[in-house]
Amino acid sequence: MGTVSDAEKKPTVIFVLGGPGSGKGTQCANIVENFGYTHLSAGDLLRAEIKSGSENGMTLNLHLNEIYDEQQVMVYTKFRQIRKLFFDAIGTMIQNMIKEGKIVPSEVTIKLLQKAMHESENDKFLIDGFPRNEENRAAFEAVTKIEPAFVLFFDCPEEEMERRILSRNEGREDDNIETIRKRFRVFQESSLPVVEYYDSKGKVRKVDAARPVEEVFEAVKAIITPKEEKVDAAKPVEEVFEAVKATITPKEKVAV
Repeated sequence: MGTVSDAEKKPTVIFVLGGPGSGKGTQCANIVENFGYTHLSAGDLLRAEIKSGSENGMTLNLHLNEIYDEQQVMVYTKFRQIRKLFFDAIGTMIQNMIKEGKIVPSEVTIKLLQKAMHESENDKFLIDGFPRNEENRAAFEAVTKIEPAFVLFFDCPEEEMERRILSRNEGREDDNIETIRKRFRVFQESSLPVVEYYDSKGKVRKVDAARPVEEVFEAVKAIITPKEEKVDAAKPVEEVFEAVKATITPKEKVAV
């Protein structure tokens, strides 16, 4: 009986979406710790690529700063030896542009995600903050030939997200009210259509992210835990015990 080779196996991908301040990062860390997924943050990958000073990072920086003039591009290329200092100097500005919602070309982000997945020894990934829009979504599926197992959507009122961001960034200029609300608008206009697309395919798992962190994670666990590992504790004690035994008893290998 034929088996699928490792090269043909596709990884399990969960898209993690939610507005800024919805608690995605915290819950992704909990999932990684409890379920063994690898967390890939699109924003973190982009920022790391920019700081690396690589060719890809330089291209990304040019795009973010909307520098398309040929002479300016030549200047960037000619002085590549000082690009590390240059990127350090404008790093904060670029990060703010990303945080404000400027969407970079799909091919750049997808290339970084593919690289991170390839370099990982894992086959289960949480992709956080991507796809940002419908074009991202279509490009990811077309290039990788991977559809997400589902979308984990952290639904949280804008007022609560705003409160959280202001609280955790008190005293910082890069998260003022105007910037925060701009990010909310970008999410509503660009990312929600992605959620709606997958919802039409029955692939959205929505979580009330306005609740305390511990309660949110309980809801997340109920979603992530494989069905065969769930036990209905409302049943009689004997039935519950039988279900527990079935869950923890090693399954014998079947010869093929």
